[in-house]
Amino acid sequence: MSKQEKTARHVKPPAAFLPYGRQQLDADDVRAVTDVLASDWLTCGPKVEEFEQALAKACGARHAVAVSNGTAALHVALLAAGIGPGDRVLTTPNTFVASANGAAYVGATPDFADIDPLTLNLSPVALERRWRKDVRAVVAVDFAGYPCDLPAIAELARARGAVVIEDAAHALGTRFRVGGRWHKVGGHPWADLTTLSFHPVKTITTGEGGAILTHDDKLAARCRQFRSHGIVREAAAFELDPDTLAPRSSGVPTTMAPWYYEMQALGFNYRITDIQCALGVSQLAKLPAFMRRRQEIVNRYNRAFAPLPYVRCPVQAQQAAGSIERARPSWHLYVLRIDFAALGWTRADFMQALRARGLGSQVHYIPVHLQPFYRATYGYASGLCPVAEKYYQQCLSLPLYASMSDAAVARVVAAVQQLLKANQ
Repeated sequence: MSKQEKTARHVKPPAAFLPYGRQQLDADDVRAVTDVLASDWLTCGPKVEEFEQALAKACGARHAVAVSNGTAALHVALLAAGIGPGDRVLTTPNTFVASANGAAYVGATPDFADIDPLTLNLSPVALERRWRKDVRAVVAVDFAGYPCDLPAIAELARARGAVVIEDAAHALGTRFRVGGRWHKVGGHPWADLTTLSFHPVKTITTGEGGAILTHDDKLAARCRQFRSHGIVREAAAFELDPDTLAPRSSGVPTTMAPWYYEMQALGFNYRITDIQCALGVSQLAKLPAFMRRRQEIVNRYNRAFAPLPYVRCPVQAQQAAGSIERARPSWHLYVLRIDFAALGWTRADFMQALRARGLGSQVHYIPVHLQPFYRATYGYASGLCPVAEKYYQQCLSLPLYASMSDAAVARVVAAVQQLLKANQ
């Protein structure tokens, strides 16, 4: 039996299990939901609009359109931007599959550019290298909550007629400084559309849910249309006369018809409920506190792990690269890069040893271009994104969520330190 196996097996029975991420709910959240359950509206009601307004204000966006989940937000954003067959969408391989799947949903070709080795986000240099004439959109993912170099990405994309969609599923609340000025994710000028996710492991949750943020009135209207079956209810936008159903003549006033609606595009049922949005309103009020606690945990992890050999901690604010002068990330994930081979561990054994101590961990992410669907459908293979592929071999996400106690953080630190020193 190896020293690592002995270390993994000879441990005390664990305390309560700590997952890598989870929601934090309190009595206010429960009350917000039960109030809706006792009301006249369960869906398509006032809480949806209240949540959208609060979200837009928090992010500094003109519009927020809430939808059923983060994947729906990406799909709707691409539809609203007019992306479809014959178009190519460039994104990062270091993300959940949804960031690329949205392009496939609309009939476009998902494609990939490599990541920056420091920030682990889409590299503007690699993006330019991978550019093709048919690229019509870039989906830039703020991995772990750290902002992409959106100014550089936007300069490149817009000069070539492509839209920029920021996948900020990890980054609600993130701020960054460019040219001496601070900007909020969702409210800055370098993304045409920004998407969010409110899955339980994210910084705030609505159970499931997502949103699209934009400053553009037309894009917001299209997002709302695609969210709800492609239907419009605004009289000024009607194409037919409500009484005769004949095409309207230009300039002819629309008959006031309270029953009437038109399906003008093939949309989807991506609506979110008042129940979810009531939870979202309550959770959004706690966002600053959640972010502070996550930053405290990240700081403590960094102090503990940075001195260890064969380990690399996440990028720090003072290490900002490219156009980003400084960042205040929301820290959705804490990803440690570990040279498992040099330490004599396999990653699976290391994760199992953590689990034996009651600690969850996860791998974020398997490079999307190497998933079987992307290999078989588009012919992608190893070597396309070597930085992302090397990173994958070493990444491990440790527990990080706002409700972690100091004692829980100490448990993680002690276990990781012990295991990393087991073969030294």
